[in-house]
Amino acid sequence: MTDTYLTDVPLSRLGLLPELQRGAEDAGFQFCTQIQAEAMPLALAGKDVAGQAQTGTGKTAAFLLAAMQHILSHPAPPGYQKGQPRVLILAPTRELAVQISRDAEVLGRHSGLRVVVVYGGEGYEQQREAVRAGVDILVGTPGRVIDYFRQHVFGLGYIQVVVLDEADRMFDLGFIKDIRFLLRRLPRPDQRLNMLFSATLSYRVTELAYEHMNNPTAVNVAPADRVTAEKVSQTLYHVSSEEKLAVLVGLLRRMDPKRSLVFTNTRRAADRVRDVLVANGFAAEALSGDVPQRTRLSLLGRFARGDLPILVATDVAARGLHIPEVSHVFNYDLPQDAEDYVHRIGRTARAGASGDAVSLACDEYVFSLPDIEAFIGAKIPVETVTPDLLEAVEVPPRRERYRRTPGEGRRGRGGGRAERPGEPRRREAPRRPRQQAAEPAPATPEAVQAHQAQTTPGGGASATTPRPRRRRRRKPGTSPSPQGAS
Repeated sequence: MTDTYLTDVPLSRLGLLPELQRGAEDAGFQFCTQIQAEAMPLALAGKDVAGQAQTGTGKTAAFLLAAMQHILSHPAPPGYQKGQPRVLILAPTRELAVQISRDAEVLGRHSGLRVVVVYGGEGYEQQREAVRAGVDILVGTPGRVIDYFRQHVFGLGYIQVVVLDEADRMFDLGFIKDIRFLLRRLPRPDQRLNMLFSATLSYRVTELAYEHMNNPTAVNVAPADRVTAEKVSQTLYHVSSEEKLAVLVGLLRRMDPKRSLVFTNTRRAADRVRDVLVANGFAAEALSGDVPQRTRLSLLGRFARGDLPILVATDVAARGLHIPEVSHVFNYDLPQDAEDYVHRIGRTARAGASGDAVSLACDEYVFSLPDIEAFIGAKIPVETVTPDLLEAVEVPPRRERYRRTPGEGRRGRGGGRAERPGEPRRREAPRRPRQQAAEPAPATPEAVQAHQAQTTPGGGASATTPRPRRRRRRKPGTSPSPQGAS
């Protein structure tokens, strides 16, 4: 096996259907990648595949073309109801599910297959109606798929192909129970085609494969001595926590990257880095779990088109996203997991291109560096922080974060609108003081005699005036009492 990205195997040699061959040519595929050349012949022959490959090497196209070929060349199961899904593809994140569905639409453009993607965060009613209208290939995240399945929006009894993408990430995000819930409701493993793809085939992933697949063939095209992309140039700077922002701004000024990803470990750090970059003349936006799903997709679209040169992100953008022509990846924070480092720098040098990965190791996260170097099997070259990287940097004041007081609702105290930083504090109307009850006047002999005259029978008007009768409230559903009844 060579160490190059593409092989000399033309895609046309795999025996794809003409409509799929046209879709692959529209997507720009002429020669197979290593994972495609080794995994697709097995899947096209109806054999289960558990594949491992470096990120960005064509895994998505491999399982999409194989899945489409299978349902186009095999009849639907007996009793099939039109509109029910025949292919189920599960992804760990919303962004990856959207990416897979877009690739499926391009590859299956001439096949007539209907692709629907479902994920959490937005579009609940629209996605449900799209599935109810009929679907051939259902792509989604586990939670939303289970939600619609339990509502009987679709069934799982006619699934002929099931794909698990980024299976190792499924474990990391705690989706494994949801995955097993769905797999146990599918037809038997020997009655369907099963494919599992992951950047790493750990013991737990392999156990899942052999538990719910039909004797899968393991395909590993990742070189044993190289788990990162071949053409990624890696660099490391040892900096203090106080110097990180200045060094990052200095590196961006020196390299002048056209399209860069800056990774942080926390959402607050992503917002802070974004604010500093904007204050120093860079066009940047932040992408994290706090960003609404519609805004996430919009930011990723702008970044992919080149309209947004710098995207500061947490690990929500570290896996599965195919964004071409990413020139630089900056690890503002070293990841605490070695596998996350591989996925982060794998956002560059995709499809055989070259790229640069720069990491800043500060005292807060440097403890993970030995594990990262042990995982990739190499020492990351260390560069020296030169004075030009520490030039004056404009640092805006930190944004105040609004925090609710104990007992305060989401919309502020008393159910009103919550105050935000920078807004004037609303004045509350002064409360009217309680009126104190007047103290009784001291009793006099004349007052005592008058009170006795009123309360004694025959001694006053109160004796002859009957007390008003208190009406009793009638219970709902009961008939009123007869006239004159006591």
